[in-house]
Amino acid sequence: MQPLRGIIFKVLSVCMFMGMASLVKAASVDVPPGQAVFFRSFFALPIILGWLAIRHELRDGWKTKNPMGHFWRGLVGTSAMGLGFTGLGLLPLPEVTAIGYAAPLLVVVFAAMFLNENVRAFRLSAVAMGMVGVLIVLSPRLSVGASLNHSETLGAIVVLMGAVLAALAQVFVRKLVATETTAAIVFWFTVTSSVMALFTLPWGWVVPTWQIAVMLVMAGLLGGVGQILLTSSYRYADASLVAPFDYSSMILALLIGYFIFDEVPTGTMLIGAGIVIAAGVLIIWRERKLGLQRAQQRKATGNIGS
Repeated sequence: MQPLRGIIFKVLSVCMFMGMASLVKAASVDVPPGQAVFFRSFFALPIILGWLAIRHELRDGWKTKNPMGHFWRGLVGTSAMGLGFTGLGLLPLPEVTAIGYAAPLLVVVFAAMFLNENVRAFRLSAVAMGMVGVLIVLSPRLSVGASLNHSETLGAIVVLMGAVLAALAQVFVRKLVATETTAAIVFWFTVTSSVMALFTLPWGWVVPTWQIAVMLVMAGLLGGVGQILLTSSYRYADASLVAPFDYSSMILALLIGYFIFDEVPTGTMLIGAGIVIAAGVLIIWRERKLGLQRAQQRKATGNIGS
């Protein structure tokens, strides 16, 4: 294990994904979300294939024992991406980022529901705390006086729906890792999301200007690099160590939103985001503590049997 390298890769992956989101947001005025999903996925493929070649997995790394598992993960994950990209065109970047933090909280709930994972009161309480934070972020958009036809209200709804689907996609990934390699999971998601995005062609794809086309291609390249950096970070450090650095995305979102998109965060959004981040860190801390306890128990059991 090289924890410092793992942390560096994790932070760099966050930077890549925030750069990708910023480019998609900038292009969203001219390009529909489905088309943005296609560019994000298709132009990540060369990066993914190059990564497989470097790892000497180009011949066998993409092979799968569970094609339908990849299909369902692709369907749910692509839908989550599309909803997230829709939200980027309707809401400030920091707000989209804060609502997206609901996904890892919901993974805890869905893992208990669909994977029979044992989730006790502490983590459920942290999830409840985090969802209160999400509701605080959402409250100005979903107030009694807000119209469902209002673009920002619609944006809040679609981003939250995207977070729900992103959490479900993570549940599918947890099932896939039982039989599939990381390379296969990354490769087939990129392929399936590229193909599924093509089904949105009837909903108004446009011929982009060269400037917009460059932004979309860059979004795909950054997404591919970000995926590789994210995967690599878990090779060098424990997940519980690098996971909290996900929340560095809020700092980047605030800076990019303010200096590039002229978005000033509200106090309500900052308070809600702070609560969500605190809840996420508590869950990660608890997972790390439980992991250490399980390791000690396995070690003790091994000593007894030796």
